Amino acid sequence: MVGEAIRVIFIPFLGTALGAAGVLFMKKDFNAFLQRALTGLAAGVMVAASIWSLLIPAMEQSAGMGRWAFVPVVAGFWLGILFLLFLDRMIPHLHQNSDEPEGPKVPLKRTTMLMLAVALHNVPEGLAVGVVFAGGLAGDGTVTLAKALVLSIGIALQNFPEGAIISMPLRAEGMKKSYAFLYGVLSGIVEPVAALLAILLAGLVVPALPYLLGFAAGAMFYVVVEGLIPEMSVGRHSNLGTLFFAFGFTVMLALDVVLG
Repeated sequence: MVGEAIRVIFIPFLGTALGAAGVLFMKKDFNAFLQRALTGLAAGVMVAASIWSLLIPAMEQSAGMGRWAFVPVVAGFWLGILFLLFLDRMIPHLHQNSDEPEGPKVPLKRTTMLMLAVALHNVPEGLAVGVVFAGGLAGDGTVTLAKALVLSIGIALQNFPEGAIISMPLRAEGMKKSYAFLYGVLSGIVEPVAALLAILLAGLVVPALPYLLGFAAGAMFYVVVEGLIPEMSVGRHSNLGTLFFAFGFTVMLALDVVLG
């Protein structure tokens, strides 16, 4: 079981590292169209994962409440939204294609603030994997270990473009390839940490599973709507980001059906 947990929580981190490794083969500036496509792909996967791997299982978990089954899910969802809003205000960070930092005004380098923005996005993803895995350990059938593996693979798919999105622009700004790769990898380290924390607290997680599944979904929705959708829609030809959003959404949907 320990080996299973390690595999599940580190698959998304591997996706980030592989995406960041793309900078090692980069020979020119990071193409804006490629960035838009990768961001759209990540957003589509996150929305689909939130629905099929988090919200629907949360509703099934609370089905015994009858017509009030939505209450734990909605409450958890809003807690997730507010939690990410709090982090968004408390952690200094900078989104791609923006020159206006968010959060507290502190004298940090642009590269550091870009990395913090991606790390902030990765917190809910790690929590989501850990919560679903903890639910699978409970073994009541509504949340399974297979579901945790599907979610982990899906997040790894969307982490691949995120790793590239953080490392390649840093290289384009003049940073050495090795340092740009390291920054990309470090941006994803919060995911296995957050997932491991949720698993270690499994005894507390399982009784509140509908709330926590909703919480993870709300946090992921916040990341998509506040950060990824604006980034994929900026500038000309925003339809490219929309098409890749749809592609990412359907890929995650198919994974959930085939593997879940």
